[in-house]
Amino acid sequence: MTTNPLIRQECAATVLGGPTVVIDLGGLRIVSDPTFDPPGPHGYLTKTAGPVATEEQVGAVDLVLVSHEAHPDNLDDRGRTFALSAPLVLTGPRSADALGSPAVGLAPWTSRSLPRPDGGGELTVLAVPAVHGPEDGERDADGNVNCEVIGFVLSGQGLPTVYISGDNASIRTVAEISRRVPAVDAAVLHAGAARVAAKFGGRPLSMDGRRVAAAAAVLGVDVVVPAHYDGWTHFSEGRDDLELAFREAGLSALLNATEHGSWTPLRRG
Repeated sequence: MTTNPLIRQECAATVLGGPTVVIDLGGLRIVSDPTFDPPGPHGYLTKTAGPVATEEQVGAVDLVLVSHEAHPDNLDDRGRTFALSAPLVLTGPRSADALGSPAVGLAPWTSRSLPRPDGGGELTVLAVPAVHGPEDGERDADGNVNCEVIGFVLSGQGLPTVYISGDNASIRTVAEISRRVPAVDAAVLHAGAARVAAKFGGRPLSMDGRRVAAAAAVLGVDVVVPAHYDGWTHFSEGRDDLELAFREAGLSALLNATEHGSWTPLRRG
């Protein structure tokens, strides 16, 4: 674990472990899917490793993004406390109802804009769909597989456009996002091929390495920051599987599977 605070960057992202990513963009510090608990059981899921930085080392944040609050591998106990202490949390409508203030629910294809401290105008956060399991999985009344999950697209004048997938397992959904947001520069993609035996016959609830590589190709991004592939026992693939999938696809130059706590620039050059 790092003993130093995470120094603010101009335009970069770092994975802390599990799904938790810190993104510095437009003068804002953004944290997605905060999980800060130590290792241990969380109901039917088991956490095996904590993050490489504490809440205190992350410091003050401007925005927390929660893809879904229903599962502790994306929002554990300390992560929930961290999120609710932020000035703003953006998430899906059901998650916002469950979390309460300061959470604001965004349905897919709706957005929220925030003023940028760097003087560049506004950062727009667009909510986009996600499918948390196989395409043919049983859906609830709102059309969700497993539970409500959303992804996000961050954009603003002079900034790279950044897609954060959340726990999406659907390439069809990625293709829809690519059609509707045609100029994505960087992507934070949840991987790990999460599997729970009691759900959908043990089929993946998040993308495996090959689907992450396919998503990168469909989006046409320059930078891929993978997350959600370690720290929990139900993740069935790790970093080696991601690296192999990108190597076999001829896309290794896109993948930035660096050590947790290391910063990745969100645009080339």
